Amino acid sequence: MTSLFLALAVAMGASAEPPQAPDCSYDRAAMLAMEPGMFDQDMEGGWRPLADRGCTQEAADLLAAYAALPKATGNTTLIWHEGQLRAELGQTAQAIALMQRTYKPKDTDPGYWNAYVDGTIAFLRRDRSGLEKARAALVAIPTPPTMAENIKNGRFHFTTKGGQQVDAPWPPNLDVLDAFLRCFDRDYHNAMGNPACRKPEGG
Repeated sequence: MTSLFLALAVAMGASAEPPQAPDCSYDRAAMLAMEPGMFDQDMEGGWRPLADRGCTQEAADLLAAYAALPKATGNTTLIWHEGQLRAELGQTAQAIALMQRTYKPKDTDPGYWNAYVDGTIAFLRRDRSGLEKARAALVAIPTPPTMAENIKNGRFHFTTKGGQQVDAPWPPNLDVLDAFLRCFDRDYHNAMGNPACRKPEGG
Protein backbone atom coordinates (compact mmCIF):
# COMPACT_ATOMS: atom_id res chain seq x y z
CA MET A 1 0.00 0.00 0.00
CA THR A 2 2.89 2.32 0.83
CA SER A 3 4.37 1.82 -2.62
CA LEU A 4 1.02 2.77 -4.19
CA PHE A 5 0.88 6.05 -2.24
CA LEU A 6 4.49 6.73 -3.20
CA ALA A 7 3.74 6.17 -6.87
CA LEU A 8 0.74 8.49 -6.71
CA ALA A 9 2.77 11.16 -4.95
CA VAL A 10 5.48 10.97 -7.59
CA ALA A 11 2.93 11.18 -10.40
CA MET A 12 1.17 14.13 -8.83
CA GLY A 13 4.46 15.87 -8.19
CA ALA A 14 5.51 15.44 -11.79
CA SER A 15 2.25 16.87 -13.12
CA ALA A 16 2.46 19.83 -10.73
CA GLU A 17 5.74 21.09 -12.16
CA PRO A 18 5.30 24.56 -13.68
CA PRO A 19 5.89 24.90 -17.44
CA GLN A 20 9.36 26.00 -18.39
CA ALA A 21 9.62 29.73 -19.04
CA PRO A 22 10.52 30.68 -22.62
CA ASP A 23 13.94 32.03 -23.49
CA CYS A 24 13.29 35.74 -23.96
CA SER A 25 16.87 36.81 -24.50
CA TYR A 26 17.72 38.69 -27.69
CA ASP A 27 20.32 41.04 -29.14
CA ARG A 28 18.69 44.41 -28.46
CA ALA A 29 21.33 46.45 -30.25
CA ALA A 30 21.05 44.29 -33.38
CA MET A 31 17.26 44.51 -33.33
CA LEU A 32 17.24 48.30 -33.03
CA ALA A 33 19.79 48.55 -35.84
CA MET A 34 17.48 46.83 -38.34
CA GLU A 35 15.68 48.77 -41.04
CA PRO A 36 11.96 49.31 -40.33
CA GLY A 37 10.69 46.98 -43.04
CA MET A 38 12.85 44.07 -41.93
CA PHE A 39 12.26 44.71 -38.24
CA ASP A 40 8.49 44.56 -38.68
CA GLN A 41 7.87 42.23 -41.60
CA ASP A 42 10.67 39.65 -41.49
CA MET A 43 8.95 36.56 -40.08
CA GLU A 44 12.28 35.08 -38.98
CA GLY A 45 13.84 38.25 -37.63
CA GLY A 46 12.82 41.45 -35.87
CA TRP A 47 10.22 41.36 -33.12
CA ARG A 48 8.02 38.54 -34.41
CA PRO A 49 10.09 35.48 -33.39
CA LEU A 50 10.37 36.96 -29.91
CA ALA A 51 6.59 37.17 -29.61
CA ASP A 52 6.20 33.71 -31.14
CA ARG A 53 8.35 32.27 -28.33
CA GLY A 54 5.79 33.51 -25.83
CA CYS A 55 7.76 36.63 -24.91
CA THR A 56 4.86 39.00 -25.50
CA GLN A 57 5.88 41.60 -22.93
CA GLU A 58 9.45 41.70 -24.19
CA ALA A 59 8.28 42.00 -27.80
CA ALA A 60 5.90 44.84 -26.92
CA ASP A 61 8.67 46.70 -25.10
CA LEU A 62 11.02 46.15 -28.03
CA LEU A 63 8.42 47.58 -30.43
CA ALA A 64 8.03 50.61 -28.18
CA ALA A 65 11.77 51.20 -28.13
CA TYR A 66 12.05 50.83 -31.91
CA ALA A 67 9.06 53.11 -32.57
CA ALA A 68 10.81 55.84 -30.57
CA LEU A 69 13.76 55.87 -32.98
CA PRO A 70 13.93 58.68 -35.60
CA LYS A 71 13.91 56.14 -38.45
CA ALA A 72 10.52 54.86 -37.28
CA THR A 73 8.85 58.27 -37.20
CA GLY A 74 5.40 58.08 -38.75
CA ASN A 75 5.39 54.28 -38.91
CA THR A 76 1.95 53.59 -37.50
CA THR A 77 2.19 49.88 -38.32
CA LEU A 78 4.75 49.45 -35.56
CA ILE A 79 2.49 51.34 -33.18
CA TRP A 80 -0.46 49.11 -34.12
CA HIS A 81 1.53 45.94 -33.56
CA GLU A 82 2.62 47.12 -30.14
CA GLY A 83 -1.02 47.89 -29.40
CA GLN A 84 -2.00 44.35 -30.38
CA LEU A 85 0.59 42.86 -28.05
CA ARG A 86 -0.52 45.13 -25.20
CA ALA A 87 -4.09 43.94 -25.82
CA GLU A 88 -2.94 40.31 -25.64
CA LEU A 89 -1.26 41.10 -22.32
CA GLY A 90 -4.46 42.59 -20.95
CA GLN A 91 -2.94 46.09 -20.89
CA THR A 92 -6.15 47.42 -22.35
CA ALA A 93 -5.85 51.16 -21.67
CA GLN A 94 -2.34 51.23 -23.12
CA ALA A 95 -3.45 49.17 -26.14
CA ILE A 96 -6.34 51.53 -26.90
CA ALA A 97 -4.12 54.61 -26.60
CA LEU A 98 -1.66 53.12 -29.09
CA MET A 99 -4.34 52.03 -31.53
CA GLN A 100 -5.90 55.48 -31.51
CA ARG A 101 -2.61 56.85 -32.86
CA THR A 102 -2.95 54.78 -36.05
CA TYR A 103 -6.05 56.39 -37.55
CA LYS A 104 -5.49 57.47 -41.16
CA PRO A 105 -6.54 60.87 -42.57
CA LYS A 106 -9.83 60.49 -44.42
CA ASP A 107 -8.33 61.84 -47.62
CA THR A 108 -5.69 59.08 -47.70
CA ASP A 109 -7.79 56.05 -46.82
CA PRO A 110 -11.26 54.97 -48.04
CA GLY A 111 -12.12 54.13 -44.46
CA TYR A 112 -11.27 50.43 -44.25
CA TRP A 113 -8.50 50.90 -41.73
CA ASN A 114 -10.32 53.40 -39.55
CA ALA A 115 -13.40 51.17 -39.33
CA TYR A 116 -11.16 48.28 -38.29
CA VAL A 117 -9.55 50.42 -35.58
CA ASP A 118 -12.99 51.55 -34.38
CA GLY A 119 -14.17 47.96 -34.15
CA THR A 120 -11.08 46.73 -32.35
CA ILE A 121 -11.23 49.51 -29.78
CA ALA A 122 -14.97 48.90 -29.27
CA PHE A 123 -14.22 45.23 -28.59
CA LEU A 124 -11.54 46.13 -26.05
CA ARG A 125 -13.98 48.52 -24.36
CA ARG A 126 -16.63 45.78 -24.29
CA ASP A 127 -18.87 47.97 -26.43
CA ARG A 128 -20.82 45.55 -28.60
CA SER A 129 -22.97 48.30 -30.12
CA GLY A 130 -19.85 50.21 -31.16
CA LEU A 131 -18.36 47.04 -32.65
CA GLU A 132 -21.51 46.35 -34.66
CA LYS A 133 -21.51 49.95 -35.88
CA ALA A 134 -17.88 49.68 -36.98
CA ARG A 135 -18.60 46.45 -38.85
CA ALA A 136 -21.55 48.04 -40.63
CA ALA A 137 -19.38 51.01 -41.60
CA LEU A 138 -16.70 48.68 -42.97
CA VAL A 139 -19.15 46.72 -45.10
CA ALA A 140 -20.79 49.92 -46.42
CA ILE A 141 -17.58 51.32 -47.93
CA PRO A 142 -17.84 51.18 -51.75
CA THR A 143 -15.37 48.85 -53.40
CA PRO A 144 -12.89 50.74 -55.63
CA PRO A 145 -13.80 50.02 -59.27
CA THR A 146 -10.20 49.05 -60.04
CA MET A 147 -10.43 46.19 -57.54
CA ALA A 148 -13.98 44.97 -58.14
CA GLU A 149 -13.06 42.42 -60.81
CA ASN A 150 -10.69 40.67 -58.39
CA ILE A 151 -13.31 40.24 -55.67
CA LYS A 152 -15.48 37.13 -55.66
CA ASN A 153 -17.61 35.70 -52.85
CA GLY A 154 -16.17 38.06 -50.30
CA ARG A 155 -12.56 37.26 -51.18
CA PHE A 156 -9.96 39.47 -52.83
CA HIS A 157 -7.70 37.59 -55.23
CA PHE A 158 -4.52 39.12 -56.63
CA THR A 159 -0.90 38.38 -57.49
CA THR A 160 1.95 40.33 -55.91
CA LYS A 161 4.89 41.67 -57.90
CA GLY A 162 6.86 38.72 -56.63
CA GLY A 163 4.35 36.27 -58.10
CA GLN A 164 2.68 35.29 -54.84
CA GLN A 165 -1.00 34.37 -55.07
CA VAL A 166 -3.06 36.13 -52.41
CA ASP A 167 -6.57 35.20 -51.33
CA ALA A 168 -7.76 37.57 -48.60
CA PRO A 169 -11.11 38.38 -47.00
CA TRP A 170 -12.93 41.43 -48.32
CA PRO A 171 -13.48 44.04 -46.99
CA PRO A 172 -10.09 44.06 -45.22
CA ASN A 173 -10.24 42.77 -41.64
CA LEU A 174 -13.97 42.00 -41.81
CA ASP A 175 -13.11 38.50 -40.62
CA VAL A 176 -11.47 39.96 -37.51
CA LEU A 177 -14.47 42.10 -36.58
CA ASP A 178 -16.71 39.09 -37.16
CA ALA A 179 -14.48 37.06 -34.84
CA PHE A 180 -14.82 39.76 -32.18
CA LEU A 181 -18.60 39.60 -32.49
CA ARG A 182 -18.67 35.82 -32.54
CA CYS A 183 -16.50 35.58 -29.43
CA PHE A 184 -17.40 38.83 -27.75
CA ASP A 185 -17.26 37.27 -24.29
CA ARG A 186 -13.62 36.23 -24.74
CA ASP A 187 -10.44 38.24 -24.32
CA TYR A 188 -8.50 39.72 -27.24
CA HIS A 189 -5.95 36.90 -27.40
CA ASN A 190 -8.59 34.18 -27.64
CA ALA A 191 -10.87 36.04 -30.04
CA MET A 192 -7.96 36.64 -32.41
CA GLY A 193 -6.29 33.27 -32.15
CA ASN A 194 -9.07 30.72 -31.62
CA PRO A 195 -10.03 29.04 -34.92
CA ALA A 196 -13.62 28.74 -33.71
CA CYS A 197 -13.73 32.54 -33.53
CA ARG A 198 -11.89 33.35 -36.73
CA LYS A 199 -13.35 30.60 -38.92
CA PRO A 200 -16.16 28.59 -37.33
CA GLU A 201 -17.03 25.11 -38.56
CA GLY A 202 -18.88 25.33 -41.83
CA GLY A 203 -17.81 28.93 -42.34
